[in-house]
Amino acid sequence: MSSPGALPLYLQISELLIRDIAAGRLIDGERLPPERDMAAGLGIAVGTLRQALKALAGKGLVERIQGSGNYIRAKADPTSVYALLRIELLEGGGLPTARVLSVDRLPKDPALPAFGISSEGHRIRRLRFLSGVVAAVEEIWLDGALVDRIAPEDLSESLYLFYRQRLNLWIARAEDRIGLGPLPGWAPAEFPHAPGTLLPKITRITEGQDGQSVEASFTWYDPDRVAYVARLK
Repeated sequence: MSSPGALPLYLQISELLIRDIAAGRLIDGERLPPERDMAAGLGIAVGTLRQALKALAGKGLVERIQGSGNYIRAKADPTSVYALLRIELLEGGGLPTARVLSVDRLPKDPALPAFGISSEGHRIRRLRFLSGVVAAVEEIWLDGALVDRIAPEDLSESLYLFYRQRLNLWIARAEDRIGLGPLPGWAPAEFPHAPGTLLPKITRITEGQDGQSVEASFTWYDPDRVAYVARLK
């Protein structure tokens, strides 16, 4: 949680709770544990938890009743910086984090789906975690016309939040295709499958706010730990 691109801790906690709401692990009307107990269970300070709950209250996902406690107010499509992340732990939810493996500006591979206007793209390779569990490897190609250079330390754990804050790019639409593909040879050794293993593979094309395609990405995930959710509940 302390990597340079990590979200603030209170925001990480609020995102974890949002995904638990979306996964049905927290249901509408459910009373949360007392704040001190909940903070101790999460290993954080009470003040940090209160910041997270305040952020959720601002989204209409938590109602804070003086003298009674905090209550879940579940709704469809909760606003989240991970709204387009379609993988979660088999038991539901999971706090998304990521470690950047490499960032390179390269000519686009001819095998890539057509996207963007530049002949070059930024290739970002990452290892993804859900609540600390190794979950997936991903390769993202961002159109080179959007920015000249990206350094690993520039990236947030939420790539789409980085796009909004640094590039003024809002992802308006994403199209996923699900299939099988061999795990690439660059996957790190801590990923629990050997390169070449056939795994579920998500191929995604995303469009910006102007309707133009800007990104192509590929995600290989571990089906023993992770499930693909076509739409959050």
